[in-house]
Amino acid sequence: MNASPKGWRKSTYTQQETACVEVGRTQDGAAVRDTKDRSAGYFTTTGQQWAAFIDAVKTDRFD
Repeated sequence: MNASPKGWRKSTYTQQETACVEVGRTQDGAAVRDTKDRSAGYFTTTGQQWAAFIDAVKTDRFD
């Protein structure tokens, strides 16, 4: 079993917003959770999946 995610953070662009997610580091990649409902848990991705997601965001493939 993987260790719990560490270093949870959210984007500095969302400091005043209420609909945000936080990202934490895992041994193999990243974890994502809702800032308003942290007790609901989180989902994890591999490093490769996270890199592909970040690349898609940066290249506007979700627009």
